[in-house]
Amino acid sequence: MLTAEHIRAYDRDGFVLVPNVFTPEEVEILQANAGRERRDGTVHNVTDSGGRMSKLAAWTDIAEDVFGAVTASPRIVSAAQLLLREEIYHWHSKLSIKQPRAGAAWEWHQDYGYWYNDGCLYPNMISCMVALDPSTRENGCLKVVAGSHLLGRCDHGRVASQTGADPERLATVLERLPVQYCEAAPGSVLFFHCNTFHSSEPNLSEKPRRAFICCYNALSNLPYGGKGHGKPEPIRQAPDDAILRFEASVGTPA
Repeated sequence: MLTAEHIRAYDRDGFVLVPNVFTPEEVEILQANAGRERRDGTVHNVTDSGGRMSKLAAWTDIAEDVFGAVTASPRIVSAAQLLLREEIYHWHSKLSIKQPRAGAAWEWHQDYGYWYNDGCLYPNMISCMVALDPSTRENGCLKVVAGSHLLGRCDHGRVASQTGADPERLATVLERLPVQYCEAAPGSVLFFHCNTFHSSEPNLSEKPRRAFICCYNALSNLPYGGKGHGKPEPIRQAPDDAILRFEASVGTPA
């Protein structure tokens, strides 16, 4: 799936957007399941500095469900391993839902800004964001700072109920490096380095902006002191048609 140019872009910019990773039929199944709570206690309301709210569900296991099929998909796992150049394990996955006209902004941050505190010594970690809806500037698509993964980790603190980058250092970063909006069609996947600065603006549109994010750590980068997320074991990759099999076995929810 990944080309040599994709890998060069990721190394240079700290991210790469790959279209058409999942088919329209697969995306339709994911959309139909995105409104269902995966289990009790996983859905959280997250507010931004303006008081707007988004929903976030997160978990650390790879369940026998449609989103587990994505997390263990060979299209995702193999690509992530190519970009990190080593075997990976599942760190956590999350479903981000920005409601129409109300979905919160996400403050500028690096994922390693707080994963560092989970005991990971190296920034050998990656996030893979699957667009479930058209992701546009109007509905608050992700935006990234190209090349910022080469700066190293920045200090982070609390911004509303979120974790945000140090404002003074961030201001200088935004002066010196370009910001790119990652508009994407459903089924596209944005792969980005854990030190890449990223954020998003509020959803000002009439439609939701939903995204599923799978995060992985290198097996050589196990956190110390019993901290961290997920089980540090190789991922048993799902069949490539696992999403379609799931729909056929249980049916798409009404």
